[in-house]
Amino acid sequence: MSVMDEAAGPYPGMLVTLDAALEREFERLVRENANLAVRVAFSVLHQREDAEDVAQEAFARAHRRFAGLRSPDQFRAWIVRTTWRLAIDRWRTERRRQRREEAAVTRPVASVEEVAEATERATRLWEAVDALPEKLRITIILSALEGHDVAEVARLLEIPQGTVKSRLFLARKTLAERLRCLANGSASR
Repeated sequence: MSVMDEAAGPYPGMLVTLDAALEREFERLVRENANLAVRVAFSVLHQREDAEDVAQEAFARAHRRFAGLRSPDQFRAWIVRTTWRLAIDRWRTERRRQRREEAAVTRPVASVEEVAEATERATRLWEAVDALPEKLRITIILSALEGHDVAEVARLLEIPQGTVKSRLFLARKTLAERLRCLANGSASR
């Protein structure tokens, strides 16, 4: 058995061993292709530091798989493809991150007045719903708030679907009138 060099693998505690001659061959290929890998990554990322990181990651992958590489004379093509794929992945990740950040920045933050106004509207709506007759109130709550369709509401209340439809119509009409009056300030509570 020849002298073995040990290099840390992708996970702690996992070792990848390369024969000394194989290790020298890998180092030679790294020296020959390092600039190419950085240029390939830079062509995608347009950032020198990111390109160097991607090239380094590509060579780390190559080191872990070098002993099993079927055709070491194809190393140059393999490292170019690997670097290209890693650079594209990094570029996509960065683009998604930028979109999320832009969305967070452009999302309007509600002012105190807007929050107070929304709370007031919700309060008025619930007051209007609570003022509905029991038959209309339960129908609108099951349909609009609980998300049940007409057939489900009919089954839950054990009434015909036509009755559900007419109650929904009346509930919506009554709510619209009450909320319109509240908006105009002429509501009698």
